[in-house]
Amino acid sequence: MPVALVTDSTAYLSDEAVTRHGVDVVPLSVVMGDEDLEEGVAVTPGDVAAALQRKVHVTTSRPSPEAFAAAYRAAAERGATGIVSLHLSAELSGTYEAALLAAEDAPVPVRVVDTRMVAMALGYPVLTAAEVAQAGGSLDEVAAAAEKRAAATTGFFYVDTLEYLRRGGRIGAARALLGSALAVKPLLHLADGRIQPLEKVRTSSRAIARLEEIAIAQAGTAEVDLAVHHLAAEAGALTLAERLRERVPGLRELHVGEVGAVIGAHVGPGLLAVVVSPR
Repeated sequence: MPVALVTDSTAYLSDEAVTRHGVDVVPLSVVMGDEDLEEGVAVTPGDVAAALQRKVHVTTSRPSPEAFAAAYRAAAERGATGIVSLHLSAELSGTYEAALLAAEDAPVPVRVVDTRMVAMALGYPVLTAAEVAQAGGSLDEVAAAAEKRAAATTGFFYVDTLEYLRRGGRIGAARALLGSALAVKPLLHLADGRIQPLEKVRTSSRAIARLEEIAIAQAGTAEVDLAVHHLAAEAGALTLAERLRERVPGLRELHVGEVGAVIGAHVGPGLLAVVVSPR
């Protein structure tokens, strides 16, 4: 493709999708103790969930600008005349900044896009960009398609506890819920690239039921792709996905999968999330 696609490992695209669309993925890292482990290479979501349950200190780190520079050089060497580089929200990570730094000295023009999203809320814009690039779209057209889809995409999620978000410094406006965290189960969402409180409910079962209702209302009758993410909560994710499959009339693609180690480190076991992405 004249326009190449680069993203980071928090898009959580399948290996098949990455290969089919020719997307380069630059990994973030999870730091456990004195080990710095690349997501998708040396550490799994299960590793992180187990470490958190053992109260091991877990942090994450962005890729280096050099890692992005290497990806941009490789794309240029394969014949790309431009690159669109799509990343998780700059409000949650320094990944976007590292990509910008690398783009300054890239051998071909690079458009770095802050999708203000994460997980498949980032993954779906990457896939849309790849489709436009494969159809011969220009650098501007590919970037614009990704930005449009990201702007239309929403993500809602439930966590068993806010403690992991607090520890990782990603809690944002949801900090206001901390005082009552033992009495409520929080529903959160991504808004303006930040984690924001959405609703407070009294039980986990009610929270998951509300997550379902919110996703259905957000999807409406339009053609949409949905993703259900979890961490160490596969049974709940499969049940939620099946109910959404039955109740969303415009559903095109339904992705069910565990979040990766980096996002898992910040949300903790028990996460359930729904991404709603109109076509």
